[in-house]
Amino acid sequence: MGGGTGLSVMLRGLKEKPLDITAIVTVADDGGSSGILRSELQMPPPGDIRNVLTAMADVEPLMAQIMKYRFSAGEGLAGHSLGNLILAALTDISGDFVTAVRELSRLFAVRGRVLPAAGEAVVLHAEMADGTIITGESKIPEAGGKIKRVFLDPPDVEPLPEALEAIAQADAILLGPGSLYTSILPNLLVPKLAEAVVASKAIKIFVCNVMTQPGETDDYTVSDHLQAVYDHIGLNLFDYVIVNDGDIPEQVQIKYAEKGARPVQLDREALDGRYKVIADKLVLFKTYLRHDTNKLSHHIYQLVENWTSR
Repeated sequence: MGGGTGLSVMLRGLKEKPLDITAIVTVADDGGSSGILRSELQMPPPGDIRNVLTAMADVEPLMAQIMKYRFSAGEGLAGHSLGNLILAALTDISGDFVTAVRELSRLFAVRGRVLPAAGEAVVLHAEMADGTIITGESKIPEAGGKIKRVFLDPPDVEPLPEALEAIAQADAILLGPGSLYTSILPNLLVPKLAEAVVASKAIKIFVCNVMTQPGETDDYTVSDHLQAVYDHIGLNLFDYVIVNDGDIPEQVQIKYAEKGARPVQLDREALDGRYKVIADKLVLFKTYLRHDTNKLSHHIYQLVENWTSR
C-alpha cells in the first residue's frame, strides 16, 4: 500500500519473486498532469497508478518508456504524461476508472493486481502545528510548517471491495517507502481499509524512507515515521520495520542537503520492544538515491516466507 516513486521502486524487485502481489495505490494526488486530468475530467488522479502499472508490467523497455513519456511542448499537452492520457482515454471509453486500470493491467501483462484505494478522487488536508489547514496533496509539502495530522475529504470514502478482499486474504501487508503524509497515510485514512489492515493476521511491514522529505518529515528519525502512523491509527500497526543503515556518500548528502533532505536516522532505542528491525545497506545512487530493490525484495520475501511457514 502506498503511492509515488517509492512503491514503484519496491515493486520492480518484488514482482520477480514467487508472490501474488496486489498494489493498493493512493488517489489523493492533485499536482501536475494528474491534477489537471482530475480537475478537467472529474476522474481519480492517474499518475501514481501509472507508475505502479509500469513497474509491475511485463513489457519491453520501450513500452515502459512510452508510458512514462512526458510532453515538453504543445498547447495543452506540455507537462502531460502519455500514460496518464491513456488512462484518461480508457476511463472515458469504459466509463469507469477502475475498469480502465484493469484493462491497462491486462494489456501490459501486469504481474499481479493494481487497485486504487478508492474508486473516487479524495482531497487531502493537513492540519499544521500552528493550527493552519492546508488543502491539497501537492500544497502540503510547500507549506513549510510542521504537520500535526492529515485527513481526507470525504472522510467516509469507500474503498474498493477488491482492496478489502486482497487485505483479508494477504499473508503480508507492506506500507512504504514513499511520502509519509501524502502517499502512505492517505491509504490508512480510508476508514474501512484501515480497519481491514488492523484486523488482518498477516505480517505487517513498514519500509522506511532513506531520506527525510522537505516540508513533510524534516529531521524525522525512523521512530518519528512510525509515531506518525500511530498518531493517525491509534496503535502499533507493524511487526517489522525495514531500514537503511548503510552509509550515504558525503557528496550525495551535500546534494540532498541543498534541498533540505537528510538521511533518516535509525534510533534503535526508541524502537526496542515495539518493532522488530531489519537493517541493511539498502541504498543505490545513480541520479537519485533509491532503495536497492533486489536487496529490499530479498528481505521482504524472507520475512513473508518465514511468517507463512510457522
